This record gives sequence, structure tokens and C-alpha cells, in this order.
Amino acid sequence: MYIRKSFTEENKMINGCLRGDRKAQRLLYDQYAGKFLAVCIRYVKDRDTAEDVLVEGFMIIFEKLSQFEGKGSFEGWMKRIMVNQSLLTLRKNKNLAMEIDLDQHEDLKATGHEFNQLETEELLQMVATLPVGYRTIFNLYAIEGYSHKEIQELLGISESTSKSQFSRARNLLKNKLLLQQKYDKRRNG
Repeated sequence: MYIRKSFTEENKMINGCLRGDRKAQRLLYDQYAGKFLAVCIRYVKDRDTAEDVLVEGFMIIFEKLSQFEGKGSFEGWMKRIMVNQSLLTLRKNKNLAMEIDLDQHEDLKATGHEFNQLETEELLQMVATLPVGYRTIFNLYAIEGYSHKEIQELLGISESTSKSQFSRARNLLKNKLLLQQKYDKRRNG
């Protein structure tokens, strides 16, 4: 019963937005803005810029809403728009350097430690400290669930570049985690 009601409410909201109903548009925005702002911040880091991306993303959602075919999740469709808008903003600002000089990051040696002990918030904070290219690939692959082939198409890079950037991001995160653990042991020990 709850699922049917939720589905009906979502359809009413979508139909209202398609008719240009400001209340329906506001309801849609209020329901998803917080979640999508977090998505935008994962990519662009700066909160003011992320808020701009969010507004631009919602403008696109309202403009292209008639293109949503009802296949798959409506939230997923909107999230994809937000991710694409975040990537577009990075490209426009020329902050998306996908190739990182490995000599700058000699601490990329793989370790055996995995992230499963990390709290989600701690991991997201660590991800936010990655260089923009690593962060973008990590977010797209590990958090958003895009394949390396999809990332290739989204960013205009090779699939092998996507894979190597993800691997380097993951290794850098592992090393950051180890450093944090050593610091915590010294501080608490």
C-alpha cells in the first residue's frame, strides 16, 4: 500500500511539474535538493558552486522532464542530470585534470587495508581531499555506480585512464587512512 501511494504521489508531482505548476515544482525541489546538493558537493567541493550547479540541474530537470519515460527510477534520472551538470561545471572551470603526475604522489603504494572499517562520512571527507581528477573518477565509479566505459563516454577519456585513475584514487585513499590511523594511535596512545 505504501509503495503504491508513494508511486502515485511521485506521478502527481511529475504531472504537476509538466503542467508548469509552481507548487509541484517547489515540492520536487524541496524533496530532493538536500540529497542532490550532497552529490554536487562531492564533485565541485565548493558549496557556493555546488548550490549553483544544483539550481542549474533543477532547471534542466524541469526543462527536460517530458523526456523522462518512466523507465527506471525517477530519482536516478534526476541524479544523473546532477552528476552531468557537476562534470560540465568542472570542465568549464578547467579544474578537471584527469591525468595526475604520479611523482607528486609517491605515497600511492597499495596497502592491504580496506575501507570497510571506515564510516561513510569519514570516507566522503577523505574523498573530498583527493585531486579533482581522482575524486571525479572515484565518485563516478565507486559511489554513483558508473562503469569505466560510461565514464569514458562522460569525460572523453580512455577506459584505461578511468581504470588507472580509480586505482590511484583508491590507493591514495588507503594511504590517507593509514596515516589517519597512525595519527589517532599516537594521539590516543
